[in-house]
Amino acid sequence: MLPLLIFLARILDVSLGTMRIVFVSKGLRRLAPLVGFFEVFIWIIAIKEVMQNLTNIVSYIAYAGGFAMGNYLGLKLEKRLAIGISMIRVVTSRDPDPLFQSLILKGVGFTRVRGEGSQGEVGILFMIVRRVEIESVMEIVKKHNPHAFYTIEDVGSVRDGGAIMRPKNRKFSLGPFRFFRKGN
Repeated sequence: MLPLLIFLARILDVSLGTMRIVFVSKGLRRLAPLVGFFEVFIWIIAIKEVMQNLTNIVSYIAYAGGFAMGNYLGLKLEKRLAIGISMIRVVTSRDPDPLFQSLILKGVGFTRVRGEGSQGEVGILFMIVRRVEIESVMEIVKKHNPHAFYTIEDVGSVRDGGAIMRPKNRKFSLGPFRFFRKGN
């Protein structure tokens, strides 16, 4: 029973650690210390049990296995929460006007640039979107040009010029917790 508890504690504390790092990198400075408190509290309990049972090799394996699984689950959770802002860059050699019109109808802001590619003229589209909106924007892009070249990058900060659609109250919600953000 003890190795199972150690395994579960490590999954929880490492997943919390992953989320804490994400919260710090996304500017959620009030949430990160709270998550860090619980992360370290759980870790202390897990390491105490391992140290009190040094002859139990299964506890070592549970500790290491929980660490590995915690990393995996933490990354899955981070992807699911999709906190932050990304830039989508689309390069298309097709007539981009139908794509532009669909994006405008959906309220997606973009910047259009004409360019020259290895096979001739191309349209280049830059969009700054919340990470939770990437999938819906990419569905529009793939519908109009399934073979378009695109890249998606995380953006550290954006000076808000009105290009990103946001709720008016600009709050971030994580379950029962709500956090109001200043600035970007």
